[in-house]
Amino acid sequence: MNSKRPVNLDLGKFHFPLPAITSILHRISGIIIFVGVAFLLYGLDLSLSGEEGFNRVNELLNSFLAKLIIWGILSALLYHLVAGIKHLLMDMGIGEELQSGRLAAKITLVVSIVLIVLAGVWVWAA
Repeated sequence: MNSKRPVNLDLGKFHFPLPAITSILHRISGIIIFVGVAFLLYGLDLSLSGEEGFNRVNELLNSFLAKLIIWGILSALLYHLVAGIKHLLMDMGIGEELQSGRLAAKITLVVSIVLIVLAGVWVWAA
């Protein structure tokens, strides 16, 4: 038996590079969008059911929790869009090297954070 074989992996010791983290976040944001569409379609269906349903959705959207959910879905959508553009550029051969990949990951995070903050201002001001 090989005694140097790890028995338990300590996941806290793994450190992913920034491009890997942005790629994982891109997948997570896609899942959030997929789930969020169900909430948005339910609200659309309810609002189109009549005046009473529309008023109910209008009241719901003014609540703190609804604004938080909308901001979360918008944040996922904005991040997914920016990271998707980065992936499209990489598919065209731009930013495939190690240094340019790191730079692209940093740009993706900075642009996403700015857009997410702007979306938050827009959601909470409405």
